[in-house]
Amino acid sequence: MNSYLETIFSLQGKVALVTGGGRGIGEMIARALLGAGAKTYIVSRNEQACRETAQNLEQYGECIPFGSDLSTAEGIESLRDFLVSQERSLDILVNNSGKTWGAPFAEFPEHAWDSVMGLNVKTPFLLMQALLPLLVEGASVTNPAQVINIGSVAGIMNGDLSAYSYSASKAAINHLTRVLAKDLASQHILVNAIAPGFFPTKMTAGVFADEQVTENFLSGIPLGRLGEPDDIGALAIMLAANRYITGNVIPIDGGFLVSQ
Repeated sequence: MNSYLETIFSLQGKVALVTGGGRGIGEMIARALLGAGAKTYIVSRNEQACRETAQNLEQYGECIPFGSDLSTAEGIESLRDFLVSQERSLDILVNNSGKTWGAPFAEFPEHAWDSVMGLNVKTPFLLMQALLPLLVEGASVTNPAQVINIGSVAGIMNGDLSAYSYSASKAAINHLTRVLAKDLASQHILVNAIAPGFFPTKMTAGVFADEQVTENFLSGIPLGRLGEPDDIGALAIMLAANRYITGNVIPIDGGFLVSQ
């Protein structure tokens, strides 16, 4: 007989999709969902890297890769068509695909706004629209569908980052999460966001390559360490299994925000 915890947090029989699941935080979340029992699709613009990650994650459960550039309408449509051909419904959507751009204020280029805001804000919105029929299909009061948007503490904190369009985009996805939570509640779709602090990923590799910079970051984190895969994985499982949390933006940052 399953234990109480296994019953409450099991995702057995669920179908999940993690965008940007080929690396970084997306890969961390995909691994957790697989370990909790969900059949998990991962999507990445780099199809070969996505396939390699899926092969590595197969030890945790059924992981299906799909290569698609979600910054384009064609990429979103191809993903939707693929999922429709494979699944009757979708239980969990993790909008993780994203990009950043850093430059001094006087040198910050216009194109860094369009590309970052497009992928970080517009793409999640359009993807939710495209996948709405799949999300609605299996959703009910006792078994709601879950949308988990990946924001960032950069969308909450004040100053110190020259990634202007990235910070603005993450503030936008936080707000969009709250708006959609209200709009989609009647269709039994819960919408929440995770706002990660500092995790070692390809996106942050350049920052943490400098030992002194790393020490400076750690000095501002009360728990004194970077985030680890199981930290964000556990939060993702909790949100994916919940039935009564919606419209929330949950920081996972080792206390970084409260120290600002």
